[in-house]
Amino acid sequence: MMTQKEPASLAAGTMTAAHPAAQARVSPQVGGVFDRREQPLHDFALQAAAVAAACYEIAVRFHEGGKLVVFGTGGPSADAQHVAVEFVHPVIVGKRALPAISLTSDIATVTGIAARNGMAAIFSHQLRYLATSADIALGIDTDGNSSSVLSGLLTARELGMLTIALVGGDGGAIAACPAVGHLLITRSADPRIVRELQVTAYHMLWELVHVFLEQPGALEPEADA
Repeated sequence: MMTQKEPASLAAGTMTAAHPAAQARVSPQVGGVFDRREQPLHDFALQAAAVAAACYEIAVRFHEGGKLVVFGTGGPSADAQHVAVEFVHPVIVGKRALPAISLTSDIATVTGIAARNGMAAIFSHQLRYLATSADIALGIDTDGNSSSVLSGLLTARELGMLTIALVGGDGGAIAACPAVGHLLITRSADPRIVRELQVTAYHMLWELVHVFLEQPGALEPEADA
């Protein structure tokens, strides 16, 4: 049985050792699974400064009494709920709980808005009644072209909220939208890889926000000389 510490290449060789022909066929595929993730991960690491800047502004908003409002459609709708619970009920014992809500949790509200106003309005409508200018909007999308996430970000900016987009692919329409204050892209054409990296990305957001919050002096506006 393969242990957690056993490299994938070693595991593949072990499983196919008795069948050299099968090993020749499988090994390149196993390597490809890892290779396809290497460049997108490297590209995201190059956005370290952008991630830190977004986290600093999120921390400032929390410090000033704001809350995080997260949204996304399809798979990212579950990510939105994941992000919210990470902030409200931290998995790391002793970390400060912070106010956060997901706009994807209330099925009655989402489907009611979609039925009357269309899918594009499912987040923008909620934001108008649940959010304030002190809050943070985090829109998550796999390819950057979700009309509902884009509309939500536009409304959030209109309300004066801090706007952050976590998108994949080339960023799509969301990346081109001036309403996005902070853009973080997990660059891959494979939606599975995009979503894997997005989980890593929002875990990093959570961690770095707490780093800033644990240095409260860094969040106060600088006094005039």
